[in-house]
Amino acid sequence: MDINRKEPAMHLLELICKMKYFTKLKPEDKNDNSFNTNLKVSSYIELNQMITSLLKTSISTLRNNTSESKIDAMILLEIALQLLPNDEMELLDELYNMSVNRAI
Repeated sequence: MDINRKEPAMHLLELICKMKYFTKLKPEDKNDNSFNTNLKVSSYIELNQMITSLLKTSISTLRNNTSESKIDAMILLEIALQLLPNDEMELLDELYNMSVNRAI
């Protein structure tokens, strides 16, 4: 009887491997059960608009003041935080400093 239960499970696993399911999440190099996924954007302007929308939606959701809405807002804020282009912000600071020093 135990063998009969294992056969459908093995068939399902073979099907999953053969059909290339579960391809969206890529395991991270670290061994902490984290995954990466790609997000396509056409420009930094679009990325900025996405982050702005996530932040505005989070603010609006938090105004509802229910425990479920707080969880939803927290998830959106975590996504926005991950999308922020930190390295590019450092570059903008450097460019700003260069332009200020030239103006003097």
